[in-house]
Amino acid sequence: MPHILVAGKIHQAGLALLKSAPGVTSDYVEDVSTASYAPLIDRADGLIIRTQPLTATEIGRATRLRVVSRHGVGYDAVDVAALNARGIPLTIVGDVNSQSVAEQTLMLMLTLAKRTLRHDGATRSGDWSYRNNFDAFELSGKHLLLLGLGRIGRKVAALAKAFGMDAAAHDPFVDDAAMRGLGIMPVHDLDAAYATADILSVHIPLIGKEAPVGARELGLMKPTAIVINTARGGLIDETALAAALAEGRIAGAGLDVFVSEPPSREHPLLASGRTVVMPHTAGLTQESAMRMSLSSVQNVLDFFAGKLDPALVVNVSKLSQAATKQLRK
Repeated sequence: MPHILVAGKIHQAGLALLKSAPGVTSDYVEDVSTASYAPLIDRADGLIIRTQPLTATEIGRATRLRVVSRHGVGYDAVDVAALNARGIPLTIVGDVNSQSVAEQTLMLMLTLAKRTLRHDGATRSGDWSYRNNFDAFELSGKHLLLLGLGRIGRKVAALAKAFGMDAAAHDPFVDDAAMRGLGIMPVHDLDAAYATADILSVHIPLIGKEAPVGARELGLMKPTAIVINTARGGLIDETALAAALAEGRIAGAGLDVFVSEPPSREHPLLASGRTVVMPHTAGLTQESAMRMSLSSVQNVLDFFAGKLDPALVVNVSKLSQAATKQLRK
């Protein structure tokens, strides 16, 4: 009888699915921290985990652990090498939150373009004359540059086009014909694309420690441009971005993610009047939270039933023969 540890609050739909599964027991800890789940991990055969770290220390204590299911698609906080050494599969959810992230990306664009926070503050403080600044701008006719054209990037492009924007994208894994078929201009000369973009939105994984968008890339952009990051902290160099905003070399930034989360209250990007910041919630709508909970629980149940979808296993090539037998053929 497998025992499942749910580390961090998830939607009730996922908990109901877990409780209804025959022959399964579980522990549930709502707090999203390593300290809260660590005392229970030694009895877990399966682990469902939110965004908190899963290090080699916890994995070493989990002598019964056979599968880890991420409640999401990112796994930066998981020591995959330690799982590989034990042949433990790490699963992610499928396409359950791309719509939510795409909508939040557009929300950040609109909030920055329409100067929503400034106008809201002026109205609440009685500064009605602020309306005469004419500092808002329209998205229609603006040039959007997408770094990455996966599920989220494509949905962002579709939403942007509905607002009358021109979309261009750089993604070495998507061929030009496919991009043009979606009405998106392929980009090969990134420097030229940075120079003409009104809005930059990043939708790529973080590989290595160097930010793909750093001081050089930001320096190529127009002072009226805005940048959006709803993907991963570290994709845009935070120090360079803070400096560009402070010096007026970039008009604004919408950020849902940071290198360190939560960021320090003294973080310069939080102090800037040119930023709109969110607590990594782009994929956490009511609808996507329900879908993530169901998918993350189902992955664990499917593993123990011997029918786990290998497309949802990020380290499938490192699995032991015993673990591979649990995958759907």
